[in-house]
Amino acid sequence: MNKLIPIALLGALIPPLQGCAPLVVGGAATGAAVAVDRRTAGVFVGDQEIELRALARLRETFPQKTDNISATSFNRQVLLTGQVPDEATRSRATDVVKGIPDVRTVFNELSISGVTSLTSDANDVAITGKVKTRLVRDERVPGANIKVVTEAGVVYLMGLVNRAEASAATDIARTTAGVAKVVTLFEYLN
Repeated sequence: MNKLIPIALLGALIPPLQGCAPLVVGGAATGAAVAVDRRTAGVFVGDQEIELRALARLRETFPQKTDNISATSFNRQVLLTGQVPDEATRSRATDVVKGIPDVRTVFNELSISGVTSLTSDANDVAITGKVKTRLVRDERVPGANIKVVTEAGVVYLMGLVNRAEASAATDIARTTAGVAKVVTLFEYLN
């Protein structure tokens, strides 16, 4: 959620565009994204719902501890990233998210540590942007079909890809400036 703060601030700084935000966030952009996505429209929308439910349930379960937890869903598989104060919170977070209808798998990459700095968060946002840009520009990969999440310099890649696309995407992420490590959570097409 902390990574969304700069985006929210940008929205506040550009008042004339505020009326267009619902169209961009929920309208045309969603339709365009579904059109090129390898997931069905139902799974695409279901993933968005899973993310919202995961964050709501985590907030209910840990009212004081969820500011630094992000939940990313792709094809009903959920990636948890961020920081939590202890192992009990980390373990319980997996159980909470597994209880959401339609969730198939939970990848718990939460670290037990203090809150990251805004500088670290900004660096992660920049790395994600660089990786996504490189993926979209490379003809070997379906860049629009790969979800990129960065936490503390570690890039997580999710998507429905074949093995050649996965290899190319992994190489692209691995060779992007600032990336410390790449973790692939791909599902493979036959």
